[in-house]
Amino acid sequence: MSDPIDFWFDFSSPYGYLMSERIDELAARFGRKVRWHPVLLGVVFKATGSAPLTLQSPAKAAYSLLDFARSARFMGIPYRHPTRFPLATQNAARAYYWLHSQDCALARRFAHAAFRALYVDDRDIAAPEVVLEIAADLGVDRSSLEAALQSQEIKDRLKAEVDNALAIGVFGSPHVMIDGEAFFGADRLPQIEKWLEAGGF
Repeated sequence: MSDPIDFWFDFSSPYGYLMSERIDELAARFGRKVRWHPVLLGVVFKATGSAPLTLQSPAKAAYSLLDFARSARFMGIPYRHPTRFPLATQNAARAYYWLHSQDCALARRFAHAAFRALYVDDRDIAAPEVVLEIAADLGVDRSSLEAALQSQEIKDRLKAEVDNALAIGVFGSPHVMIDGEAFFGADRLPQIEKWLEAGGF
C-alpha cells in the first residue's frame, strides 16, 4: 500500500468539514489511508499573520459565507452555518487525540460527529460539556474524557501537532499532503483524485 495521506484541519473550518466528508472515501478508492490531524487555526493564524475568512474585509466575509453554503450544496453535504462562528476548538481537538491514542476508528467517528454537531445541528462545540456529550453518545466514558481534556499530556500532544503543522507549511484548513505534495482547500478534491489516479501530474 502507498504512503498515507495527511489531513490537517480545524473543527471550526467549514471547508475542513467538507473535506472530512469526502477524503477517506476518496483515498480508499486508491488503496490509501488517511491520517487526521486536528489543529488550532487561531495559533496558525497568529504565526502566519492571517485571520479567519469571516473576520477579514466585509466583501470577503460576505463571499465566504455564501461560498461555504454553496460548496456544501455542490458537494451534496448537509450544512447550516453555525450561530457562533468562529469558535475555539481545543476541547474537540484534545478529545480526538485522547481517543486516537486508544482507538483510531473511534477517534474518527468522534471527529465526524463533532463536525456534524457544529455544521448540521448548530451545537457549540467550544463548550466542554458539548464535546463530552458527543463522545458519550459514541460510548466513551465521560468522566475519563473529562479528566483527559485537562491533562498536560493531551495539551502537549495538541501543541506538538500544531507546531509540526506550522513546520511543514500548514497555513489554513483543510491542508492535505500526498506524496510530499500539498493541496489546500476542499475545492482541491478533483486535483487530489487526479493525483491519486495518475500517481502525480
